Amino acid sequence: MAKFTLWPFLCMVSFLFTTMGSIDVTASSSSSSTIKGSYYPSWTPDFTPSDIDTSLFTHIFYAFLSPSNITFKFELSEPMAVALSNFTTTLRFASPPVKTLLSIGGAGDVPTALLAKMASRHSSRKVFINSSLEVARKFGFDGLDLDWESPQNPKEMDDLAHLLREWRLAIIEEARATEQPPLFLTAAVYFASDFFLDPVYRIYPVAAFRKNLDWINAMCYDYHGAWDPSATGAQAAFFDPKSNLSSIHGLKSWLRAGMLGKQVVMGLPLYARTWELKDPNVTEIGAPAVSAGPGGGMLPYSDVQAFNRNHSASVVYDAETVSTYSFSGTSWVGYDDVASTMVKIGLAQALGLRGYFFWALSFETEWQISSQASRAWILDD
Repeated sequence: MAKFTLWPFLCMVSFLFTTMGSIDVTASSSSSSTIKGSYYPSWTPDFTPSDIDTSLFTHIFYAFLSPSNITFKFELSEPMAVALSNFTTTLRFASPPVKTLLSIGGAGDVPTALLAKMASRHSSRKVFINSSLEVARKFGFDGLDLDWESPQNPKEMDDLAHLLREWRLAIIEEARATEQPPLFLTAAVYFASDFFLDPVYRIYPVAAFRKNLDWINAMCYDYHGAWDPSATGAQAAFFDPKSNLSSIHGLKSWLRAGMLGKQVVMGLPLYARTWELKDPNVTEIGAPAVSAGPGGGMLPYSDVQAFNRNHSASVVYDAETVSTYSFSGTSWVGYDDVASTMVKIGLAQALGLRGYFFWALSFETEWQISSQASRAWILDD
């Protein structure tokens, strides 16, 4: 393994500040409580809420719940109701307790189309909003998280803005009527404030985000993967000297667009993207590849560790991208480990961000990365 030193981190922090331009970072995370979050994938029966080490997190997101595609209400089966109640009860009475948010939607065409349909009309937005508040309060959630990952066009972006304005107003009115603290309202979003790579260019309604969301969870990962089988890539590169597919580009775009630092939370992956190399002797980031690698192109971090151990893989920390990769034979695995994660935590603090989140809780064992990330966030609340 390449030896990790503080020097690459110091160089990158220096670069960060010399390239910040006119970004205002005075609204640092010290002005609001730090977010140390993670998403809980509810479909993993061998990983339960009681398995979570709550000392490492401040907020846990239940992933995912979707409304009916006909009524736009949350029509919960008895098993789902039991699962939601168990989730919030377990984490509320954990030692220490953590805040819980119900994440709505998720990746894929089905939730994207459903949310777009719901948001297109005032009447369906109202039904959805009222039902979401009812579910959140009934099961004891502290907030709601919208995971509408990819609005497809400018019209859907406008609908998203209307949804958030009406949702925030409903949250305020509900809190006043019930004399309870208002629910959090957050959103999981693309790593950048605009979809600059897509054929249909569109930009998020940042003004509506800034006014109506407590924070955004910027998904700073999946820049590269087996959907492009021709070359390996740093799937969560913080820097990329060859393109804007990088966390620094995305996070700076959110700040330039008007989001406050205290409203931006950086996403970190607890999984790898994998490839099969064309030539086992050419192994750097960007090396020619021919197909998806181990795990069909994706490995949870626990499986990355097993791969490295079982195959005596070579492990390389790449300071240029702030990422790690390993290889054995023709198999190539790109991911974040403790070293790259800790550097990213420092860079997020240098940007004045509010915190970080992981996708996803069940992907690591023994909390190696989560525990080091929690210790690495050194700014006081």
